[in-house]
Amino acid sequence: MGQTHTGGCHCGAVRYRVDIDLSRPVTQCNCSICSRTGTLLSFVPAAAFTLEKGESSLTDYQFNRKHIHHLFCNVCGVRSFARGQGPQGPMVAINTRCLDDVDAATLPVTHFDGKSR
Repeated sequence: MGQTHTGGCHCGAVRYRVDIDLSRPVTQCNCSICSRTGTLLSFVPAAAFTLEKGESSLTDYQFNRKHIHHLFCNVCGVRSFARGQGPQGPMVAINTRCLDDVDAATLPVTHFDGKSR
């Protein structure tokens, strides 16, 4: 069952609220972008995510098949979430390292081989 958490970038220009179930493992992907940025991702339906501040501070980066909008703060450079199309519709990939009240070191982790895809 999910709980509501707040999060955002380092400088505070981007802030959001998300209903997320952190009892489920977060994903550590080894693709070229995730391995370089160190994200620990949890995927939620778009309806579970509310951007409270910073739409104009977001810069979009897409690569490869361009299915995911890798968004980052244009002030501090932190990637606190991404948007895309999931199997059940629009989704948001939350970088759980950017949640205010969560110690990412305590989260269960599953590994995903994005490098081979």
